[in-house]
Amino acid sequence: MTTAALPKHISVDNLGVAWIQGTRVKVIEVALDHIAHGWSADEIARQHPELTLGQIHSALSCYYDNKTEFEEIIAEDYESAKALGTAAGETPLRLRLRSKGLLS
Repeated sequence: MTTAALPKHISVDNLGVAWIQGTRVKVIEVALDHIAHGWSADEIARQHPELTLGQIHSALSCYYDNKTEFEEIIAEDYESAKALGTAAGETPLRLRLRSKGLLS
């Protein structure tokens, strides 16, 4: 990600990950709250009281300004998680539920 036009409150670390400055919150986490839950900036602020509205709007601005790149990262992370889940096989809980006929 280019650092030339980053919004206020946003920095990029040496691995290219965009963070909200002064927090342990990644821009992509705020973007996923917005995408997956449909949360507005106000709702994200309610769910994450450690963030200011300015920080949230900056994170969303960074996401929209770099949407293609973020969407690629989200897709890659999803595929990676799916592959790990498949490789891990059945969890003990799923096996117990299946043995009780509670899962098909």
